Amino acid sequence: MPLSPKEILLSVFRREIPERVPWVPFAGVHCASLKGYSAEEVLKDPDKLVECLLEVNRFYSPDGQPVVFDLQIEAEILGCELQWSAKSPPSVRTHVLENTKEIDLSPPQAGQGRLPMILKAMRQMKTKVGATTALFGLVCGPFTLASHLRGTNIFMDMIDDEDYVDKLLSFCVKTTLRMTELYIEAGMDVIALVDPMVSQISPAHFNRFLSRPFSDCFDHIRRRRRFSAMFVCGDATKNLDPICHTAPDSLFVDENIDIEKAKIVTDSHNVVIGGNLPLTTVMLLGTQQDNMKYAIDLMTKVGGRNFILAPGCDMPFDVPRDNVIGVTEAVRNTVMAKKMLEGYTKRDATVDVELPEYKKLIKPLVEVFTLDSDACAACGYMKAAVVEAQAYFGDRIESIEYKFTTTENISRVQKLGIKNLPSMLINGELAFSSIIPSRKELYEKISRYFKTGNP
Repeated sequence: MPLSPKEILLSVFRREIPERVPWVPFAGVHCASLKGYSAEEVLKDPDKLVECLLEVNRFYSPDGQPVVFDLQIEAEILGCELQWSAKSPPSVRTHVLENTKEIDLSPPQAGQGRLPMILKAMRQMKTKVGATTALFGLVCGPFTLASHLRGTNIFMDMIDDEDYVDKLLSFCVKTTLRMTELYIEAGMDVIALVDPMVSQISPAHFNRFLSRPFSDCFDHIRRRRRFSAMFVCGDATKNLDPICHTAPDSLFVDENIDIEKAKIVTDSHNVVIGGNLPLTTVMLLGTQQDNMKYAIDLMTKVGGRNFILAPGCDMPFDVPRDNVIGVTEAVRNTVMAKKMLEGYTKRDATVDVELPEYKKLIKPLVEVFTLDSDACAACGYMKAAVVEAQAYFGDRIESIEYKFTTTENISRVQKLGIKNLPSMLINGELAFSSIIPSRKELYEKISRYFKTGNP
């Protein structure tokens, strides 16, 4: 008897060779687009959320799916104010510990914030599709939660006050474990720690501050007889080995990472790797054939064992439904999909863009290139660093963000030779790539351009 979709996915977590590559579409706020709702509506209304999740299940035939993809749930309960959007998850607008180091906070309880509606949706999904689909409970990881609470100060704290960072992360781990328990009680099969900010620090800082917290979390999930996952965004290549040492069952990465090379690292630790369909260039702006071809090529390169096909992160709201169906067909009917691709040629979607004449600039120009600062935490905090710099320097500098969500901005990134997002350029020269600088580092870097022009 063939295995159910859920069992195909879980067989990979058990390190077995599956019947086929399992497929997990991260249709967070994208699910709302399937029924004509806004992101805010589905993230506040359990009935609308379940209605949309069932559409994901019907159209995309997932082996596993997350119930909610929102990294601000915990921060909101703990006192951070959110900025809501129609087409992306909310972003953190205020940081409750930005101006104090007193951690007078308690881990979330089931009746707080949006947890009642989320837990209700989880239980309903467990009843409706839990027998055939593995359900993911996504928890904000300790370091990203610390960033939400403390803001960009956390990066200076890691240099100036290590003891405080340890205390803050200890509280964040308690919050992570509390959320884990709530989600396990609601029937989730996989608990995923989503911590995009991990890509923004060095391996030395990871080992100093995060190795023990992550190990403790994954040990706890293992004791509770659930499978674990770690989600990281951006170019986390430097931290792949340290992450694997904390022993998650799986690690999901985005398009910033060369997944073939990454799989060599994860296989050496017997950790499952997932990803990394490009969110914008393929899923959002590509054709259905582009998506089928990319999925087939990805499965050919790294499929077979210890691999789960998934988007690089939470899918953009406006990804065409047919594009995701194309990926589903590539997974479920690979032979037919290959036949449909006979004669396929990828179209050139780039456009000509005009770059500033950097050498003639009167004042420093700080350009931040992001996947989307409204939807990507790491991108949001790099943008926040630039916003703070603009406020500090005033009209002595200029700044601008380019989101990797339009053909023009994709072409701009390619023309500048930018390899990873988020990245920051000053007067056309790469200043920071996939790492968020402290205020001191950023202000010193910008100040060099006042003295000598381009360094």
